[in-house]
Amino acid sequence: MDTMQSQPSASLSTLLDQLRERLGAGAVLTGDDVAARSVDWLTGTPCHAAAIVRPGTPDELAETLRLCHAARQPVVTHGGLTGLVHGAEASPEELAISLERLDAIEAIDPVGATITVQAGAPLQKVQEAAEAAGLQFALDLGARGSCTIGGNIATNAGGNRVIRYGMMRQQVLGLEAVLADGRIISSMSPMLKNNAGYDLKQLFIGSEGTLGIVTRAVLRLQPAMPDTRTALVACPSFDAMTGLLAHMRQTLGGELSAFEAMWRSHYRLLTEQSGRHPPPVGSESPFYVIIESQAIDADRHGSRFDQALESAFEAGLLADAAIAQSDAQRDGLWAIREDIEGLVHLLSPLMTFDVSLPISDMEDYVARVETTLQEQWPQGRLSVFGHLGDGNLHLMASVGSDDADTRHRVESCIYAPLAELGGSISAEHGIGLEKRNWLPISRSPDELALMATLKQALDPHALLNRHKVVTGAAQDER
Repeated sequence: MDTMQSQPSASLSTLLDQLRERLGAGAVLTGDDVAARSVDWLTGTPCHAAAIVRPGTPDELAETLRLCHAARQPVVTHGGLTGLVHGAEASPEELAISLERLDAIEAIDPVGATITVQAGAPLQKVQEAAEAAGLQFALDLGARGSCTIGGNIATNAGGNRVIRYGMMRQQVLGLEAVLADGRIISSMSPMLKNNAGYDLKQLFIGSEGTLGIVTRAVLRLQPAMPDTRTALVACPSFDAMTGLLAHMRQTLGGELSAFEAMWRSHYRLLTEQSGRHPPPVGSESPFYVIIESQAIDADRHGSRFDQALESAFEAGLLADAAIAQSDAQRDGLWAIREDIEGLVHLLSPLMTFDVSLPISDMEDYVARVETTLQEQWPQGRLSVFGHLGDGNLHLMASVGSDDADTRHRVESCIYAPLAELGGSISAEHGIGLEKRNWLPISRSPDELALMATLKQALDPHALLNRHKVVTGAAQDER
């Protein structure tokens, strides 16, 4: 028998029997039903958990955690499994708790502009529900069809519209979470202004399931923006690209919703070199940007957008531009930016990185990383793109191998320069297992100690996503 799917211990078997009795037999998956599932979309690594538990209500989740707490049983939370930092990995000694059945849209308040949803609801489902009510949920990611609201909250997701609407943290008005011992902490306030003591929901946003499992949330909605203008432009230099960002912010104001940069390495690979996408503009420029603006008034908005691009061209901030004239053309422009599957195919074995740093340091930082990688792996390749207006870059590195030693050396090339720049090793993907040992680059010893204190206070037996994000004595003992 595969050692990764060995028989559960007697105590674990008892716990699983209790869970079947409380939740129903179909809520507890074991054996081949577990191994058939993967823990992330990038590697397709099969799930090695002892079982997958699928509660159907927040109360069932609370009961699950009460039983696990009594048995000192560690658990790992599963949402849409679109993460890239091994945050959903589970060992044969752990249970995976899937929120796939907690996917309801509970209520929409069009006057208060809020939507109440369960944590397992896919992002796209929430977007569509908001749209049907004449509003919009502003968060948007390439994985919108798979990622879940709970996962978005747990990682404080960013995405394509942060420049206008902010991170997931800015979209959450209230939430409910279950603690390690099964207590339900409900802070489901729909109010924008609520200064009644500590804002406890902030503990769980970005905590990656290490402090509690989010079950429900009250989210902010925004007015629908029916008119969208999108262009892909080529910039002659990095200074021109940052100048273009300032120019579009000034000329479009709050209508600017996306400013997505692509280094030539990314743009050329996915268009000219691979043939996966037709190049809207030539590939000789060093930088490319997808600019998107959203507004209500189509005629005036279109005129402002066109004038902003024309004045940018006159100022030498862009060398060429392709303006989408239809939804299909818009999708084609975005496909170049969002074709992660293409990068996986073209650069495999691929290592993905997600960093943030001051915009003014980005050109030198990328050049330094490229030089360091080429010195060690002359045939290596690096694809760079990101949310420039948010100070966030994604780097995709391929050096011919991704074994543990090689990965560590590549990580050092990517992360070490961030220390002197005051940058972050994670802009929006989280820490998980993959980045935990590099966290001291971005967090001080006092910050790390406070994180460990919070973990110890809320999960003293280290049962929730153990070994993820932070370390502690209780975790290290397990």
